[in-house]
Amino acid sequence: EVCAETGASWVEKDITQDEALYREYWEQIPVVLVDDEQHTFWRVDPGRLRKALGA
Repeated sequence: EVCAETGASWVEKDITQDEALYREYWEQIPVVLVDDEQHTFWRVDPGRLRKALGA
């Protein structure tokens, strides 16, 4: 929803299909990365995400 509002692109990845991602994030699903840096996990705060995206 936030990406649609801000025009930001996003990619959904299934960590069960990537062993390295699974090892790193298995207990943090869902995890959100912004510019390849971990932004949040478990719950996404829309206002905080908008700010991180520069919107």
